[in-house]
Amino acid sequence: MRILILGAAGMVGRRLIDRLLAEKTLAGEAIIAIDAFDVVAPDLAACDGVAIEASAGDIADEATVKALIAKRPEMIFHLAAIVSGEAEADFAKGYRINLDGMTHLLEAIRAQGENYRPRLVFTSSIAVFGSPFEEPIGDTFLSAPLTSYGTQKAISELLLNDYSRKGFIDGIGVRLPTIVVRPGKPNKAASGFFSGIIREPLAGQEAILPVADDVRHWVASPASAVEFLMHAATMDTDVLGARRCLTMPGLSVTIAEMIEALRMVAGDAAAARIRREPDAVIEKIVAGWPRSFDASRAESVGFAADKSFADIIRAHIAHIADAAKRD
Repeated sequence: MRILILGAAGMVGRRLIDRLLAEKTLAGEAIIAIDAFDVVAPDLAACDGVAIEASAGDIADEATVKALIAKRPEMIFHLAAIVSGEAEADFAKGYRINLDGMTHLLEAIRAQGENYRPRLVFTSSIAVFGSPFEEPIGDTFLSAPLTSYGTQKAISELLLNDYSRKGFIDGIGVRLPTIVVRPGKPNKAASGFFSGIIREPLAGQEAILPVADDVRHWVASPASAVEFLMHAATMDTDVLGARRCLTMPGLSVTIAEMIEALRMVAGDAAAARIRREPDAVIEKIVAGWPRSFDASRAESVGFAADKSFADIIRAHIAHIADAAKRD
């Protein structure tokens, strides 16, 4: 099996590659090659038995995408996107990367002809939903996003459904919760502070909290994100019918509950490193985000959530320790 990963240099993409190389099989087939593509070529070590081809380019460039699909990968993970805050700040760039990239991908697949129908796993977002919300939000709730990023993801979901209906792809969309705790440096996502208020205090650094403690959000761990993708790649998609996109299970937690979990795991000193500095722009964006979901449809087909936010923090600490040992 040849696998194409778009957005392979990102945190979830790298963890997905590590998982695939550890197992060397997917859906009962041996993995013979992984094409890892991003705006910056991922730095990947060689792996016995699996050819790894890392490349860099622009997913909004039609010729680049056609060249990737010309290799006819049987499995495609589409993780490439610019994040919410950047898509809101740069309207044209958001549509070019997040929507044109999806359109070029689907059309490149369709152009390969009727003998080619790859599984396409697309990372969507809970940002496809906009307020006012019902509590909790089910999969049939109106998709009416209030951000450009959410709109781009919602349009891509409709395209995924239609290209699957027509038989061009075997598509499945996973609406990811906000993924925390993300290691490394902050990115331009409006949701970045959800990781920052845990990651920085654990590293002995001050973290800025731009919203109120009673803000509630839907989150999942990086490990769960990889599990979602692996299950989406191997499950029977016939059970989804025409609606190919699913809201992934997660935890509905408030900022206060996150901080209390940090205090429980790492002590008062860590929690004290959080400095409250309200940001009206972030507050407005976050106010339009959903807070809790009924993910029973996803759970009924085998997707599972984290058990607690404290477990998410402990998993992050363990991951950082493992990475330090490898270095």
